[in-house]
Amino acid sequence: MNTLRLRIAALIVCAIVAVVGMATSVAIAVIGRPGPERMVQDAALQIDLISRLAEQLPDDFEPGMVNPNLHGMRLLAGPASGTVDERLTEVLRSELARIGQPRPVLVSQPVPNQPMTVSVPIASQGWWIAMPLSARPPPPRTAWFILLGWMSAIILGAAGIAVVISNRLTRPLQMIEGAIASVGPDGTLPVLPELGSGEMKATAKALNRLSARLKSAMESRMRLVAAAGHDLRTPMTRMRLRAEFVGDDDERALWLRDLEELDRIADSAIRLVREEASSGARERVEITGLLREITGELTIQGMRLELGQTVEAEVGVARLALTRALRNLFINAATHGGGGRIEGEIDGAFAVVFVRDNGPGIPDDLIAHVFEPFFRVDPSRRQAMPGAGLGLAIAREIIERNGGSITVSNGVVCGLVQEIRLPLAQDRPPA
Repeated sequence: MNTLRLRIAALIVCAIVAVVGMATSVAIAVIGRPGPERMVQDAALQIDLISRLAEQLPDDFEPGMVNPNLHGMRLLAGPASGTVDERLTEVLRSELARIGQPRPVLVSQPVPNQPMTVSVPIASQGWWIAMPLSARPPPPRTAWFILLGWMSAIILGAAGIAVVISNRLTRPLQMIEGAIASVGPDGTLPVLPELGSGEMKATAKALNRLSARLKSAMESRMRLVAAAGHDLRTPMTRMRLRAEFVGDDDERALWLRDLEELDRIADSAIRLVREEASSGARERVEITGLLREITGELTIQGMRLELGQTVEAEVGVARLALTRALRNLFINAATHGGGGRIEGEIDGAFAVVFVRDNGPGIPDDLIAHVFEPFFRVDPSRRQAMPGAGLGLAIAREIIERNGGSITVSNGVVCGLVQEIRLPLAQDRPPA
């Protein structure tokens, strides 16, 4: 989102600066480029005209005299005193030559920060005339500073406008991003207030409609699965009774085994729906004691499980639900992984439980599917291995509803690693 906002802002800034730059270039091309050449054009014409008038002065006009009809022109024995401006002198001479009246004029400044004076030799009189230069071009460095300041002001102003516009354009996207980030474990979105601009209202209405449809679809799915699992119990009971009257012992054993498989599937489906529909009250649970309790219970049942290094920490979870989830994960490690080792540690605000088994692991292209209902790595083992393929799905549902998360990955050497992150009790002092 931030990247999109920055891109929009940068695009607007570049567009404004480009338009101003092109407009400035066109103005310079049409009006003329600022600088000494343009500023002395009118002055050159005036100098040429006054020089011609000076050549017609009466013989009794002496140096130092001022004729009011000649606008302050003075007749001197030599050029006016002061520092000569070489650059402006050269520009003025070039302009006079361009209009066909070349004259060896000199531009000087008698007093600092005062108007410049132009001295023009009058060959016919043997004198120089001095007159003020009405315009003086700014120094080159000052012009660059002015240009940089002008462009900086444009860029800063455009940046401010761009930030405001980009924020308004991306506000609906920010609402969508926030709504997606707040999706609950049940897959539904929170109800958003339909306020603000037209785009904001439209976005909020669309998200609320989507949330309502998702919630309806989730509830329909849960009702369907629960009803199917419940309705299967009656015909399976009748089939089990009929199977008892089958004379062939092998045939009867096959019937009963298939019925047990159907019973496990129906029971797992009902439990999955129950976990999605209900969330028990959270309490403080000492994680090491819980791990020790579950591991000891399953070890007594003959499963190969080992409790390794753990940490003393309390998590805020629903105890019964979490017990079911961890039991499912431990049974998977012992049944499908040939035994497992359970360890625990603290990572920030979470207690992390690792379940490492000794099995062959899962192909990398199938790891993303392990939490799907009824998923089996090898479908041919479905009848040989107990379970309905819903253990991981139920475990993830319970853990996420308790504010945690679970990931599955292959170990460095062999086996599968199940990482369960559970939130610590809120009043626990920071480590």
